[in-house]
Amino acid sequence: MAEAQIMPMREEDYDAVRALWMTIRGFGIRALDDSREDVVRFIRRNPTTSVVARADGRIVGAILCGSDGRQGALYHVCVAREYRRRGIGTRMVGYCMERLREMGINKVSLIAFVNNDAGNAFWNQIGWKRGNVNYYEFTLNQDNITRFIGEDNEN
Repeated sequence: MAEAQIMPMREEDYDAVRALWMTIRGFGIRALDDSREDVVRFIRRNPTTSVVARADGRIVGAILCGSDGRQGALYHVCVAREYRRRGIGTRMVGYCMERLREMGINKVSLIAFVNNDAGNAFWNQIGWKRGNVNYYEFTLNQDNITRFIGEDNEN
């Protein structure tokens, strides 16, 4: 396996990124927020902060990263199972955080589902910690349901 190259996510990466998302067991996909239209809108709003990892001719990792001008956020952080434990996730997070620093952002947040053992282990390993906060969510559009990728995948 080749060394992964970390680079900005482009609009035309959507199909490959979504295909990667669909291989990640327990990954939550929202009906509207994760559509091509909404992801492209997100990338256009945050043109330098989202990232992909490419190796062996394909996308093997991705992060949607953006900012509201005050705080950064990471969404859908993932690495293909066969490419994990090679530093790809850490390098992608570092890329995003450096872009956010360049924008003057001082704090970054993310959400990891409680049952995401691999993800939670990764965040703890690289020094992230859970703050003493409650996370609240209000759905403005009931059509934007979250679908979790099946447990029957071997990922």
